[in-house]
Amino acid sequence: MERFAVIECVPNFSEGRRPEVIEAIVGAIQSCGVTILSVAPDADHNRTVVTFVGGPEQVATAAVRGADAASRLIDLTEHRGNHPRMGAVDVIPFIPISGCDMKDCVLLARQVGEAMGSQLGIPVFLYEEAATQPARKNLADVRRGQFEGLRDLIGQDPERQPDFGPNAIHPTAGCTAVGARMPLIAFNVNLGTADLEIAKKIAKAVRGSNGGFVGCKALAIALAERNQVQVSMNMVNYKETPLHRAFELIRIEAERFGVPIVGSEIVGLVPMDAMVAAARHYLRLEGFKSDQVLEKRLMG
Repeated sequence: MERFAVIECVPNFSEGRRPEVIEAIVGAIQSCGVTILSVAPDADHNRTVVTFVGGPEQVATAAVRGADAASRLIDLTEHRGNHPRMGAVDVIPFIPISGCDMKDCVLLARQVGEAMGSQLGIPVFLYEEAATQPARKNLADVRRGQFEGLRDLIGQDPERQPDFGPNAIHPTAGCTAVGARMPLIAFNVNLGTADLEIAKKIAKAVRGSNGGFVGCKALAIALAERNQVQVSMNMVNYKETPLHRAFELIRIEAERFGVPIVGSEIVGLVPMDAMVAAARHYLRLEGFKSDQVLEKRLMG
């Protein structure tokens, strides 16, 4: 790792409706000297995604302090939301940006996981590149059962023994997945229907594990306040499966049910190249290169 390494951290907190709680968690993170890039709350999901960057020590300290604040302010026994969750801070991924590599982020994930387990009493499962066993590489497999199910499994099922912390779920803060990965895009497509079964069928069509697109994780979510449903996706490899390809398949599948797409959204940050690829596709640009983007040229 180089002296001036920059690491990105994108913790997901199980609170998207109480501004005062979100502000307190973000304040705890910001107090460590990191740079906050994005705070993206979602009331339907009842979840907030925070993105920040900094040096390795700053980022590690900020992650633990954010988890500490969340564990004190969020009670999962009272939490209701549409997004799967198993912890007050549900997942903490570390992403290499510059002056470091994936191995550095794996070491950081283990350092933070150990600190959360010993200092906060929160069980931690390592996932993605930091996983200690193949069955824990996929976040969905780690989180299966969510808080309510894992409450009974941790301490009883040897396969659900945490990598760090007590072998018993925290009574209100649950447990947390901590890992290392490359950048992903949280991309949601909203449908003009309230029929959740339609969204489930479309999510299955695009989901990689069901024969859909490589690197696409998808689930169906009801947006009660909008009287709509959503196909919520994590695009873990936007170069192999670009956003416009997933969007087009959803549009085609939705048309089979007579349902329109009413909008889409990106949660948190997105690489410029992903947006350039979508513009190139929909504008049918010929010979366009990403360095033709003015801001990219100005940044060198």
